[in-house]
Amino acid sequence: MKTPLKLLPWCFLALFATEILMVLLPKSDGVMHTAEFGRLPVLLNGRIQPFDSVAHNALLQMRSTAELPLEEVPSWQFWRHPKKLKSTEWLLEVMLKPELADTRPVFLIHHPDLISELKLGEKGIEKSGLRYYTFNDLAPVLKEIGQQGQRAEQVEDAQRTTYQKQIVKLANAVILYHRLKSSLQPEDTADFSKMVAAYQAALPAGLEAFKALQAREKFDQAALDRFTGPARSFEEMAQLAYPLAVPPLDPERDRTAWQNVGASLLGAIQTGSVHPAVAFFARTAAAYSAEDAPEFNSAVAGYKNWLASGFQAEVSKGRAEYYFNRIKIFLHATIIYLVAFLLAGGALLTFGTWPALSESLRRSSYYLIALAFVIHTFGVGFRMALEGRPPVTNLYSSAIFIGWGACLLGLLLERVYKVGLGCAVAALAGFITLLIAHNLALGGDTMEMLRAVLDTNFWLATHVVVVTLGYASTFAAGLLAISYVFLGLFTPLLRQRLGARGPGGASVPAENQTELGRALAKMVYAIVCFATLFSFVGTVLGGIWADQSWGRFWGWDPKENGALLIVLWNALILHARWGKLVGDRGVMNLAIFGNIVTSFSWFGVNMLGVGLHSYGFMDAAFNWLMAFIASQAVIIALGCLPLQFWRSFRSQPPAPKSGAGPRRPVTAGA
Repeated sequence: MKTPLKLLPWCFLALFATEILMVLLPKSDGVMHTAEFGRLPVLLNGRIQPFDSVAHNALLQMRSTAELPLEEVPSWQFWRHPKKLKSTEWLLEVMLKPELADTRPVFLIHHPDLISELKLGEKGIEKSGLRYYTFNDLAPVLKEIGQQGQRAEQVEDAQRTTYQKQIVKLANAVILYHRLKSSLQPEDTADFSKMVAAYQAALPAGLEAFKALQAREKFDQAALDRFTGPARSFEEMAQLAYPLAVPPLDPERDRTAWQNVGASLLGAIQTGSVHPAVAFFARTAAAYSAEDAPEFNSAVAGYKNWLASGFQAEVSKGRAEYYFNRIKIFLHATIIYLVAFLLAGGALLTFGTWPALSESLRRSSYYLIALAFVIHTFGVGFRMALEGRPPVTNLYSSAIFIGWGACLLGLLLERVYKVGLGCAVAALAGFITLLIAHNLALGGDTMEMLRAVLDTNFWLATHVVVVTLGYASTFAAGLLAISYVFLGLFTPLLRQRLGARGPGGASVPAENQTELGRALAKMVYAIVCFATLFSFVGTVLGGIWADQSWGRFWGWDPKENGALLIVLWNALILHARWGKLVGDRGVMNLAIFGNIVTSFSWFGVNMLGVGLHSYGFMDAAFNWLMAFIASQAVIIALGCLPLQFWRSFRSQPPAPKSGAGPRRPVTAGA
């Protein structure tokens, strides 16, 4: 019969596996099929995506959250789940019930000077130190926001102050909100269905009157007014509408010739009839405004059936991406990684003192990381299927893939050295990289169309993937080195011997056992070898790609220099070790500095905003990058402390038991 400690890993695995299964199961729609509307395809940013993605990415840009809380709950009451407005439901409100949407707190402002300048201190909702404002809150200062935003836009990105960055972001959010309001119907329309029907009826006589006016002949003024009144509203829509929601009538001719609703209605002047998709949208809008669920559901289903005849691929893409948005696969993987890291930390802290508990916690962590890795892999694969691309296409996907690669390395290490260190590295790498990816997603669409120079799946699948695996393995070595420093300084664990039992449970002599510190050194050495190979091969492949794209193998571009720095630094670590210039501690400090080199090569060179690789420019992460580099410098300083400050090396190890062989001296290295 298994003891409770042996059952603990299976309990953790069952708990989180059940939770993931519940997440993946399909959910029923409400009385009004808003989810079905959210699955409908549109064209935006050069790619087909569902209405839900339009809403999801817009909310992230405005509010930094993908859902809108309908009630405020204190942060410490984490067990309470407030009602939330899902992204599609919010978008429907913005487009079809703007008077209600204007009361929702969707605009995030966190710069105190900007709040003071706009006199918003007494307005808005405060949560966790952040303030959220409704459109109605901002209405009195919209003109000032626009003017300040225009002035700040004239300043180069790298030169903007935090205040200017905040006002630019707010001004862009207000513009986006206005565009969404005019995406499905004119903003002040009471019944869009009647408006479209009247426009259709007025077209023939209105066009005749307009032609007569142009020819300076007698014309019907009333017929002209019935035609030009709606046309002016549609012209404004055509200029403002955000997604292209109306597909082409002849998909075989050009599947990308989508239009926004306003432009399509104006196009009816040439065709003489309103596009069928617009008629369905008009029915949907009127039914939603009147809260007529059966009519809303009928209009959405009718449009979906109409699309099925010529746009089945687009419909399938919209449904798949909606499902991907709903399950939030990387968020759940992040939570599991965090729990697994805490369990791995518990396993390390109890290692050697409570062996049974340590092993149970280690297994629990290992099983959870394996589950999270499967989920992580599923998410990477799902994104690849949605994009039709290899796993790395931008900074967001590179963060996800680096975490995936580091997690894989950690799991492999744990299979060899079953002490919890591999689990700790895998879980921490997975958690941090997915957290970075979440923050990168706040900029908007993470599946945007690639720049022309990147639009080749072969090189994305070779150069980019290989060099990203080099990043991942360098970070994995750095994380192991950090664990060496902390374990050595604050615990006696580096001297703990591993492998006390051999095959069949037989005792292993002490002289044949490996200390944890030496095992860590071997792990870091092996991973640095791996990192050197992959970063070198990836850099060479990048040069070949550059030769084909730009006509030169190497141009000393900042991104190219960053990739070369990683190769040279890993090679330096290996040569320092082979030449016995440093011992174990020296290798660890060099590996930690590798984190600085890699982070700068990954993010820092993009922040320069120069060179042919500046397409990944993202200066918002500058402060976080500086904080990370500072933290690594502090850890290196700790790693350089004399051995008398290291708890693991303050005294000689205890004498081995009788018959266990002579003591082996402690070697921490330079």
